[in-house]
Amino acid sequence: MTGEHQEPRDSREPLDVARLQRRLAEFAAARHWQPYHTPKNLVAALSVEASELVEIFQWLTPEESARVMSDPDTAHRVRDEVADVLAYLLQLCEVLGIDPLAALDAKIDRNERRFPAPE
Repeated sequence: MTGEHQEPRDSREPLDVARLQRRLAEFAAARHWQPYHTPKNLVAALSVEASELVEIFQWLTPEESARVMSDPDTAHRVRDEVADVLAYLLQLCEVLGIDPLAALDAKIDRNERRFPAPE
């Protein structure tokens, strides 16, 4: 990601969190953005992007919100905002040294103990 033309990603190549985090880090480094990617700034950006996702759904009825992906323009906006939220979350995890998948797995374990399924 050095400013030269990037070929489209080979869709057969599997995606994984670590590779996406590397791509995000390379993107930021090529633009000299690392000094701005502090935990505080990343959390603020994450909040802003999450709010932009909320904005899409803000005045929809529950039924309309369930069909949001059926409109191509709205679906595109939703995918973009989800990507922005995930990008900032992954960058925050990278900066803080958090394995997001391990954190989620541990949280699910705690929730299973805290909220046992009814018998």
